[in-house]
Amino acid sequence: MKNKLFVVLAGLMIVGLLAACQGGAPVSGNGGYNQIPMISVSGTGKVYLAPDIANVYVGVRSQADNVGTALSQNNSQATAIASALEEKGVAPEDIQTTAFNVYPQQNYSPEGLPMETVYVVENTVYIKVRDLSSLGTLLDSVVRAGANTINGISFDVEDHTAAEKEARRLAIEDAKAKAEELASLTGVTLGQLYSVNVYSSGGPQPVYEAKGGAAMASTTPIAAGQMVIQMEASLSYAIK
Repeated sequence: MKNKLFVVLAGLMIVGLLAACQGGAPVSGNGGYNQIPMISVSGTGKVYLAPDIANVYVGVRSQADNVGTALSQNNSQATAIASALEEKGVAPEDIQTTAFNVYPQQNYSPEGLPMETVYVVENTVYIKVRDLSSLGTLLDSVVRAGANTINGISFDVEDHTAAEKEARRLAIEDAKAKAEELASLTGVTLGQLYSVNVYSSGGPQPVYEAKGGAAMASTTPIAAGQMVIQMEASLSYAIK
């Protein structure tokens, strides 16, 4: 009796597993399982806008035979740079020290023989520039004040909430238009919308082919160009 009961239970388990492995959703009235015919499309939304801030990393690198002299030189240059930034109207909250390093450096002769050891002091400051029209003259000023490293300039948009919202709308509209076009071309009708996915391609990205304006020839030429915010959307419709 126990053996018969075990066989019946095992058979029921196998039937249940086979049913669970069959994909699809019920679409017929008799409870059968069939795959739902779908149309899946993707769309892109882009919004172009002009940057309104610049991120700049300015540094002072000093070296001397002893660490005290190197520090004194570096502090003097850093103070001069801070004064230049203040004169240009950069707010204190838009200036932040990001790195300060002190280390010995061994020098070598052209033949590879060790020579004197010098001490190096590096001080790097992050600056947020809100007046882009003054960026060229500002860089000139900090270089004349003693900055000897500028670790790249990047442009950004302070508030891109509205642009992201518009890019999402454009991405969904683009995907919907593609779905309607495909349905028309294939002679079918769009049914229920089953899934919507919207995702960003990242923050504002520079448009490298754009030609931005530059500062006057007497100052460092800086072109801000354009930024683009891009959103992607994917939609899946059932086919009637």
